[in-house]
Amino acid sequence: MNRRTFVASTAAAALLAFGGGAAWYRASRPETAPLSAEGDRLVRPHSPVIGPAEAPVTLVEFFDPSCEACRAFHPILGQILSRYPENLRLVLRYTPLHEGSDEAVRILEAARRQDRFEAVLDALFERQPEWAIHGAPDLGKAWEIAGAAGIDLAQARRDAALPEVKAVLDRDVADLREVGIQKTPTFFVNGKEPAEFGPQPLYEAIVTEIERTTTAS
Repeated sequence: MNRRTFVASTAAAALLAFGGGAAWYRASRPETAPLSAEGDRLVRPHSPVIGPAEAPVTLVEFFDPSCEACRAFHPILGQILSRYPENLRLVLRYTPLHEGSDEAVRILEAARRQDRFEAVLDALFERQPEWAIHGAPDLGKAWEIAGAAGIDLAQARRDAALPEVKAVLDRDVADLREVGIQKTPTFFVNGKEPAEFGPQPLYEAIVTEIERTTTAS
């Protein structure tokens, strides 16, 4: 199944409440250490978090703003988070594998400094076909989309060039190499990668972990 076919099937799966989806098996990669409060290769203190900080289940997504499959998964993750608002948090790790994605990450980090991260993330995914053109990304359009999502563009451009933003990007790139991430999106549920790739296996892994942590408490 090629990527475009997968994206179409994943988008359909979102509307069917996680039904269907391609079954890709995870690539062999080093074992990851358990999650810790201090941060590790999966979760860093700088990582954007959606959901309650103290949620018992942590879903880590290594994602690329230019990735079509990441775009298709985006509404699915929103549905899952809305189903388990007290039990689940989403931690986002930047994985700029496509040309121009590093600039998109800078846009997101600049938006985060204006408390507009989620709004800009939603907008960049929604209008991804307008700017994330493989081989010829239109980053001016990406900035325009971010501005339409409500950020001060002049301030955002200054913030995007800050050393602190570069440090976030460099740290995430180093971590994705250490963990062995080769495609996006890649997910971990409380430090463990689901054995299969797809909306349904991901959902089942999350529910299983929520039930386990709820029982344990």
